Amino acid sequence: MTKVTRMDIIFKNSKFQKICENYKLAQKNYGLRLSKLLFKRLSEIKAATSLEVLRILPQARCHELRENRKGQLAVDLQHPKRLIFTIANNPKPVKKDGGLDWSKVTAVRIIGIEDYHK
Repeated sequence: MTKVTRMDIIFKNSKFQKICENYKLAQKNYGLRLSKLLFKRLSEIKAATSLEVLRILPQARCHELRENRKGQLAVDLQHPKRLIFTIANNPKPVKKDGGLDWSKVTAVRIIGIEDYHK
């Protein structure tokens, strides 16, 4: 029988992790709607076998960031807020052309919730 692996999630610090794992705290910090979406996205990330799964979920709109945020990725929350994360696999899985190999990413580090469009 083949073991199905799920995505590993690491948080930038224990305070942020506590907020992301306690719905009441998340609601206090981010409000009802954003908290619901946060918990939904975290659930989707945890359930995914690789980042490739998130890439095909239209509601998450998982995408790589550019310029001064190169190396970071984001999924949509409540517009304009995004859940920002980096790849936690070491080494970072890359394809021959140097691009990210989404199908081999099995660990992410959640670094924040923000509007990076400012």
